[in-house]
Order: sequence, then structure tokens, then C-alpha cells
Amino acid sequence: MIKILALSVAALSFLPGLAQADGKPLRIGWVRAMANAPALIAEKNGYYAQEGLNVELKAFGDGPIVQQALSSGDLDMAYIGAPPVFQWFARGLNSRILAKVNYGQAALIATANSPIKNVADLRGKKVAGLAKGSGMDLLLRGYVAKELGGLEPDKDVDIVSMPAANMNAALERGLVDAAFTWEPFVSTAVLRGSGKVLVDLNQKLPNYPWYVVMAVPRTLAERPDEVVKVLRAHRRAIAFLNQHPAEANQIIAEAFEIAPIKTAAGATIAPAAIVQEARKRLGWSDKIEPADLRFIQRLMDYSLGLGLLNRPLTAGQIVDPSWQLRAEQPALVRK
Repeated sequence: MIKILALSVAALSFLPGLAQADGKPLRIGWVRAMANAPALIAEKNGYYAQEGLNVELKAFGDGPIVQQALSSGDLDMAYIGAPPVFQWFARGLNSRILAKVNYGQAALIATANSPIKNVADLRGKKVAGLAKGSGMDLLLRGYVAKELGGLEPDKDVDIVSMPAANMNAALERGLVDAAFTWEPFVSTAVLRGSGKVLVDLNQKLPNYPWYVVMAVPRTLAERPDEVVKVLRAHRRAIAFLNQHPAEANQIIAEAFEIAPIKTAAGATIAPAAIVQEARKRLGWSDKIEPADLRFIQRLMDYSLGLGLLNRPLTAGQIVDPSWQLRAEQPALVRK
């Protein structure tokens, strides 16, 4: 069962200038993955509070579950992959993607002594993946299996859904032959010496965008000023991640409770060093580039081809850059 962890920001009504919507916190869901670290950094470093926001962060195991909470009215915004956003958009939830969170993060791994050398070798094998319909699942089925390996998902290769935290153990116990996972689980396997990378997605698809900041229509209509402030805090968090990597790595290691690991040679690797290794496969940026729109369109096409999208869509229908432009106004940027 996927664990759902809730992180709450204490009421901040005593701070001068605090802006609230009838005293209600702004509820932001996020997929609990290292690539979504800007949400944690914004809370930990007080950027939300400094923008006058009362934010409640709620962490979830995967994007489809976050999207369900958004559609039921339990969340106002989210740090999530694009696929759940456009899949629910096609069903009538007219949400918008407002900014990018990161690029990279995913890799296909196998045990260090596995005879598997490439994706094509997975024919007739079992591969661990995230929940069906999630962004990671689309990437595994549409790009890794079909395009790189020439394999038909669920026919040529058996894709088994499980939480990312369980995948390394499943690999080591021989329950699956490979795993399509994210950081820090990729780096943990590599540094321990128990795993090897078959495909680094950020090498195959350089700087491909992954998580995005989005909001539901109700939030955009009723709390626009708070949305802009979230995007400002988000931008500051990314600047911190990029400008202060050592300090940021320590925050990430503590927040994700990353334990030290022993290498095959008996050396001990500190948690922050695991995060530093993960940075080889992921990075952070808030600006949505034209190439990002093309990648989101590619995910839409995968989703349609796999029967996970009920009608064709274009990336321009769900990405709204105007909110980011408002957050970037020089007169509004806090020092």
C-alpha cells in the first residue's frame, strides 16, 4: 500500500501581511519524489511564509492519487507529472500547468550481475514500474519499451506496478528483472553496487521536463494572488537548490530520510552524497521552454495510443505561461 505522508505548515496568522482566503490554508499536494524538492525547500526555508502564504503541503505516492484529491476538492494546487493533469483535463477538469519543477530523474536499472544489457533483452521478462497511467508508466510503456526496445507492453514484457521504494528490494530478491524508477533509488542501487543503469532517461532525452506546478480552475479563479505567490516561492526554492547545492542536499537527505549505505567494498556513503549522485540524472528549473511543450505533447500522444486518453489534446490547451510571467515581474520579486 502506498503511504501517504502529510506535512503541514503551522498557522501563520501572527505574521504581518499574511494573506489568506477566509483563513483557509492553500492546500498543495506533491508526489513524494526527490525531483519535487522545491516544494520542501520552499516550506523549509520559509519562502511560503515570506510571501504571506498559509500553505499546507500534502505528500502522496504517485500522480494519479494526487489528481484524485484535486478532482474531489481536497487540494488547491499540486506538484505533479503532466499526464494526470491532461488525462483529467480530457474528462472535464479544466486545470492548468503553470510552471516547470525539474528535468530528468528516471532510469531503468537491473542488478549489477544481470545478463540484461539493453531494453530489448527484457523480452519475456518482468519490469517493475509505477502505477498504470502515471507519467512514469507512460514513459516506460511508450518510450522505453516501445521506442527503445521494440517491445509491446504487457505482451512482450510484463510490467508490474509497485511503489518506487519497493523496487530495489524486488530486484535484489529476483521478483523482477529490471525496474524503471526514480531518484534517490537509482543512486542508492548504483552506489551500493547492487544495481546498474541500463537506460538513463536524461541521457536519451536531455533535460526532458518532468514535474510541473498546476492548479485547478477554482483556485485560479478565487485565489489568483496566492497562486502567483506560490510561483515566486517556487522560483526562489529552485534558485536555492542550484546556488547552494551542499546545503540543499542535506535538507533533501533529511526530508526523505535517506540512510547511509555500505558499498560492496565496505565504504560508507553519507546521505548527502547520495543526493549529489542523484544530481547526475536530475536538475531543477521553473521555466517552461518550447522543447518542454513538445515533450508534453509526446506524452499526450503516448497516452492516446495506449488508450489512457479519451481524446486528442495539444500541450497548449493545458499550459498557461501567463501565471509565470506575472510571478516574474521585477517589481514583485522579493530579495
